[in-house]
Amino acid sequence: MYLIYNVVLFFLLLIYFPYFFIKNKFIRKLPLNLKDRFGKNIPENERDTKSIWFHAVSMGEVLSIQNLISEVKKIHSDWRIYLSTLTPTGFEIANKKIEADGIFYFPLDFPWIIRKYFQKIKPELLILTESEFWPNLLNEAKKMGIKVLLVNGRISDNSFKKYYLFRYLFKKILANISLFLVQSSKDREKLEKMGVESDKIIVAGNLKADISIKKCNPKEIENLKLKMGIDSSKKVIVAGSTLKGEEEKLLKAFMEIRKKKENILLILAPRHPERFEEVEKLVKEFPVKYIRKSCFKENEKWDIMILDTLGELINFYAICDLAFVGGSLVPKGGHNILEPAFFGKPIFFGPFYNNFQDIVERFLERKAVKIVRDEKDLIEAISKIDSKEYIGMGRRAYETLCALQGAIKITLKYIEMFINN
Repeated sequence: MYLIYNVVLFFLLLIYFPYFFIKNKFIRKLPLNLKDRFGKNIPENERDTKSIWFHAVSMGEVLSIQNLISEVKKIHSDWRIYLSTLTPTGFEIANKKIEADGIFYFPLDFPWIIRKYFQKIKPELLILTESEFWPNLLNEAKKMGIKVLLVNGRISDNSFKKYYLFRYLFKKILANISLFLVQSSKDREKLEKMGVESDKIIVAGNLKADISIKKCNPKEIENLKLKMGIDSSKKVIVAGSTLKGEEEKLLKAFMEIRKKKENILLILAPRHPERFEEVEKLVKEFPVKYIRKSCFKENEKWDIMILDTLGELINFYAICDLAFVGGSLVPKGGHNILEPAFFGKPIFFGPFYNNFQDIVERFLERKAVKIVRDEKDLIEAISKIDSKEYIGMGRRAYETLCALQGAIKITLKYIEMFINN
């Protein structure tokens, strides 16, 4: 099985590399980081002390384990922490947010490359986030006696269909994982159907719910707003992590409401940096004053801000009056609603939320989030931005978030169990 996988991976690499090279080198103008990917730039655990290798795919997964890594470092300052990520946004956020002994791009999943990383890092434990099932990574870990822990495990409906189709192969791959800490009972059921033994799966909750952010008092909120050119008379809508096909609907709804409520401002935060230019061209089509956050000058007035910097979205959730969470008006599965919930904001979400289905359903049960399906729903939602109804909705969002917390404590218990045994 592994021989066939390696041959297929080799030919896929040959086919994909020209596209990867052109896209990153000339279009996105990003570093290729080939040394990391081919095992030529490996951080080394020279002290031979206890170490953990965390792997998180992109920005969302990196942020989900940020507080977990912080807790591990706080309790065990002598342990060495290494973090790999797959994407440029994940790598950038990791370097900004995570205190680690080594941060690097995930290597190509060939056994001889993976082996080099294990030999240099010498981890007692490999921790994967959500659904990162790299065959050679898991197989080499098993061969070298390295325990593997999946944290914040999640199997989306689309992924499950593919995994289930090849469940006999995946059963062998997943057998290399020592323990699965999953987000919900639905994820547990899916893994069991794929052949994972029940006693290897524990429902630990969602790490993203264990948010650790400094609360802002009213004076700090006011100062943040003034710093961004927002006076006290303005109401702010933040549309976070938006994807292609969503900004246009949001802009049309915003312009319609502006006919009656001129005191409304819109902050658009596209999910992917490569779309900043595209979103700016779209905004230019509307008769409003806009700015990009990276070009903002103090006291500058604006109607629409394009948040074109990474790692700042949470600050804008803190100052907004209404939050729309993107990736949900288009069939992409939705993004994290927990950050605006932490600040007690009324939250709106599209009908496509399967990436966070369990969480969204809990919020819906408590009437702590509302679903908007089209431009008409958006107009209705924005028009009530200053209503008392939304104050209660925001309060329920925070209470629901608090009820979901506790995953870090459970996860830490199992990390320590694996490291110390």
